[in-house]
Amino acid sequence: MLAIKLQRIGKKHQPSYRLVVAERRSKMAAPPVEDLGSYNSFTKKATFKKDRAEYWLKIGAQPTVTAHNLLVKEGMVSSAKKSVKMPKPVAKQVQKEEAAAPAEATA
Repeated sequence: MLAIKLQRIGKKHQPSYRLVVAERRSKMAAPPVEDLGSYNSFTKKATFKKDRAEYWLKIGAQPTVTAHNLLVKEGMVSSAKKSVKMPKPVAKQVQKEEAAAPAEATA
């Protein structure tokens, strides 16, 4: 299955991304099927080939959540943005209290 996703390029600590069509389960360094444009995360500037992106979406390529949100922002997809689900970090204080609680309950 094909996916529209971001491929990281650029130097250390200066990331920029290419929007590419590639196999969903391929490695990020694998050669993509087609390059659709670029996105610079520092300047928030995106340049995409609208006609090619619409073509790949029409034949069934599924964008990742981040790629979908960028396409919505650029006006290529007419749907709502999707929320990016990220796990919430657990504070170390809470972990220590949870570890101490069972020890007190058994005593």
